[in-house]
Amino acid sequence: MNVPSALTHLECSVCGAQHSAFELQTVCRKCGKALLARYDLQKAKNALKKETLKQSKSSLWKYFPVLPIQREQHIVTLGEEITPLVALEKTREELGVKQLWMKDEGLLPTGSFKARGLAMAISKAKEFSVSDVCIPSAGNAAGASSAYAARASIKCHVFLPQDTPQMNVKECRAYGADIELIQGNISDAAKAMNEKKRIHPDWFDVSTLKEPYRLEGKNTMGYEHAEQLDWNLPDVILYPTGGGTGLIGMWKAFDEMEELGLIGSKRPRMVSVQSSGCAPVVRAFNQKKGESEFWQDAATIASGLRVPKAFADHLILDALYASKGCAVEVDDTEILLTVHSLAAKEGLLICPEGAATFVALKNLARIGFVKKTDAIVLFNTASGTKYADILN
Repeated sequence: MNVPSALTHLECSVCGAQHSAFELQTVCRKCGKALLARYDLQKAKNALKKETLKQSKSSLWKYFPVLPIQREQHIVTLGEEITPLVALEKTREELGVKQLWMKDEGLLPTGSFKARGLAMAISKAKEFSVSDVCIPSAGNAAGASSAYAARASIKCHVFLPQDTPQMNVKECRAYGADIELIQGNISDAAKAMNEKKRIHPDWFDVSTLKEPYRLEGKNTMGYEHAEQLDWNLPDVILYPTGGGTGLIGMWKAFDEMEELGLIGSKRPRMVSVQSSGCAPVVRAFNQKKGESEFWQDAATIASGLRVPKAFADHLILDALYASKGCAVEVDDTEILLTVHSLAAKEGLLICPEGAATFVALKNLARIGFVKKTDAIVLFNTASGTKYADILN
């Protein structure tokens, strides 16, 4: 990685105000909304040619010119390999669709896609000499932040709902994180963290889209699977949506890739998948709203989907509307059945959030939203082994 980052500035996702990318930032100082990293893509173009990328090592850091870390020595890595795009022949035949793949994020360090975002956020925190980070989490983000913070010699403070899967709590403890278990859901954990942060103003908040760089780690999912499909984007992407950073990140990455000359103007229909026990994006989409309302009494076995209101839900909904996609909810009973049936049928033990996309796909195929000629990518966001408590 002898080519520098082409990062130029940060831009508000709502009001467009520009902020410096060379000092520590959180959200827009004018309107309080999420900031997006912007790059000199003409500068990055020479380093990100198809042949060059093909010959690069299998790591998300191969996209360094469009990643926000300024100096290579600040990278905090646990070995983030390119995750496989697994062909699902049996499920494809069952549904009668042209092509079907699952992007298996469970093979990343700490066993989930959260490694992408937290590798980037913690690397940037290290670059800015941050000593302490804090995060509210449903589980996997806490594990990833704890691991990368330990690697970077940064103290990590995690705030988790009391009913967080025990594997997540135990891994945070193993990484040496400071843990607080909170009655309620991730929103309650965030409130508790913000109260504590008033006493510790030096803690840097790496919550979803409360800083600009976790999103940049998730962008790499878009670059990766486009490259794996020989720079042809699929017709449909189904993404399990809690905070929705990955969906937002991929949509941003597609525009970057077009300007870089890697892809054309075609875009997939983006599908946001949630549990019927917590479906604020689905409700907002069905009501044609620009943002969601807080979901009361959120409950689902898919802990990563139990986000009553995503901070940047306007960006999720923007992508759904722009892509002519949709948002769908699925039942927990079907999610659990799919975890077991997919393991037996395809040999893939996936997380309940990933299983939700399989349920959604079947439902969408039934009503004709997904066509037989479509090429489809599903995202499994974590290893099923992290959810041993839901297995029989």
